[in-house]
Amino acid sequence: MLTGKKILVAITGSIAAYKSAFLIRQLVQQGAEVKVVMSPGALEFITPLTFATLSGNAVASDFTEDADKGTWTNHVEMGLWADLMVIAPLSANTLSKMASAQSDNFLLTTYLSTKCLVMVAPAMDHDMFVHQATQANLKKLISFGHIILEPDHGELASGLVGKGRMAEPKQIVDAVIKHFFPLLPLFGKKAFVTAGPTYERLDPVRFIGNFASGKMGFELAESLAAQGAEVTLISGPSHEQLKSRQIKRINVESAQQMFEAATVLFPHIDIAIMAAAVADYRPKHIAKEKIKKSDDSFSLELVKTKDIAAELGKMKQQGQFLVAFALETEKEKEYAELKMTNKNLDLIVLNSLKDPGAGFGTETNKISLLSPGNNWLEFGLLPKSRVATIIVEEIVKLLKA
Repeated sequence: MLTGKKILVAITGSIAAYKSAFLIRQLVQQGAEVKVVMSPGALEFITPLTFATLSGNAVASDFTEDADKGTWTNHVEMGLWADLMVIAPLSANTLSKMASAQSDNFLLTTYLSTKCLVMVAPAMDHDMFVHQATQANLKKLISFGHIILEPDHGELASGLVGKGRMAEPKQIVDAVIKHFFPLLPLFGKKAFVTAGPTYERLDPVRFIGNFASGKMGFELAESLAAQGAEVTLISGPSHEQLKSRQIKRINVESAQQMFEAATVLFPHIDIAIMAAAVADYRPKHIAKEKIKKSDDSFSLELVKTKDIAAELGKMKQQGQFLVAFALETEKEKEYAELKMTNKNLDLIVLNSLKDPGAGFGTETNKISLLSPGNNWLEFGLLPKSRVATIIVEEIVKLLKA
């Protein structure tokens, strides 16, 4: 989400400085280029080495790089470099100095040189935070156009309980993403996608499976993330790889494992897309040892697996959006319309194995979309990446409606 963004993280003297390590790590994981400046007070709580390692850049805390050689750190250049400055934690002391334009350390001179938006995450004891002088200084920063990331209520380092805990790193990262991408339609939404085949074991070396590669599901996960959603991918055995580092991947093997992962996640999810090719049946008994070849024929008893989409349809609450795929070989639209009703779905993606270039193991797909009211949209053969974009665009449209 933050690839190509330059973020300057400033750390001041507070016990909450340890949280900044997690903040920097998450910003880097989102693709941002991060540089760090520290106040003299911050150096008493955590070493620059930690932040240099996590950010991949040297940490600046003093005006001179090497006093003997007369080299110095250019605070103006660093201030102008940033697309965004995040001061976390912001101590009461540094807050006061910012409000009155003091510049007695490298962090403050860098702050006064910035031309970008500044976000601050105050961290101090409750009595300090609610003091009228502190509140007046915060109002002054707001008048400068700065964004205040309100501290949380909870147990503080002093042992008191109250408002003053620095906002959690994830909250700060979400605020950063929202600053750069305020118009992403799925920002703040949580989604999961199932992908790939399932393998239903016969014995330790054999299984029942199908030819699904998982590519369609992987592309859908990428497309949801590109629209701002927080995405989890539940994948059966697949050689496909995710490009976006922010997508969480859960690997499963069998239909039962996929069912369990999906039903645990679903109550906390806004959007679920069932793109996996889940086995409809599994062996009733799994042999503990390899089944030996003996007779000319071999009989296998199968039992139904759980219909994940149908079970989620029963669990679905108001505001949740459930999508399923339907791969049919006959009466395609008729069967899709029945599934829409029977499984309590909000959108069905229909593919047909009759279409050359569509289905399992291909780079392309040909789909029709069924939304409530028996509304059909049909598309020609397209790359699966484009198909994923079309499906996610339709989800966004239906959510808005």
